[in-house]
Amino acid sequence: MSTEIIDTEKCWYALRDLKRSNAVYPAYKQLRELGIEVFTPMKWRITKKNGKQIGREVPVMPDLLFAHDTRKNLDPIVAKTSTLQYRYKRGGAYCEPIIVPEDDMNRFIGAVQAAEEPKYYSVEEIGDVMKGRRIRVVGGPMNGYEGKLLSVRGSKVKRIVIELPNLLAVSVKVDDECIQVID
Repeated sequence: MSTEIIDTEKCWYALRDLKRSNAVYPAYKQLRELGIEVFTPMKWRITKKNGKQIGREVPVMPDLLFAHDTRKNLDPIVAKTSTLQYRYKRGGAYCEPIIVPEDDMNRFIGAVQAAEEPKYYSVEEIGDVMKGRRIRVVGGPMNGYEGKLLSVRGSKVKRIVIELPNLLAVSVKVDDECIQVID
C-alpha cells in the first residue's frame, strides 16, 4: 500500500497515552471530543472518593487506545499533544505505526460488546499453553466468530479467545451448545 492511500484512508491506529492512569482528561476522552472514533478496552474498578467506594470504568491498559481516522487527521493531533504517540511496529520500517485491520478490530469490538464479563490478556500472558482447539461459535450474539478455546485448568466455563495480533487478547464466555470444533 502506498503512503498516500494510508494517509487519506480511515484505519484503526494503535496509540499510546502517556498520561498518568488517574488523569482526569485521558487521550480517549480528548479524541472523542474532537469527533474521532475511539475504542479503549474498559473494565470496572472500585475506587474510593471522599471515603466512599465508587464503581467506575477504567481502561484495562491505561496507555492503550485505538483511533479510527485518517493519518492526515491524526498526525496534527499527535504532534500537538505531547502525551499521545503512535505505537510502532517492532521490526517494521522506521516510525511505521501499527494499523489494525478493519475486520480484526470490528471482531474484537463486537466480542467485547457482546460479553458480560470480558477478560483481557496481554500477548505475553496468553501463550500457546492457554489456547486450545480452534472453534467457531454457532448461534447467539457471537454467531460466526472463530478463535481458540481458552483452556484454564479447573474452569468449567468455556471461553473463546479473540486476538489483536501483538497487542491484546480478550476471552469471552461461550455456551457449550454454541461451540463447533474446527480442525
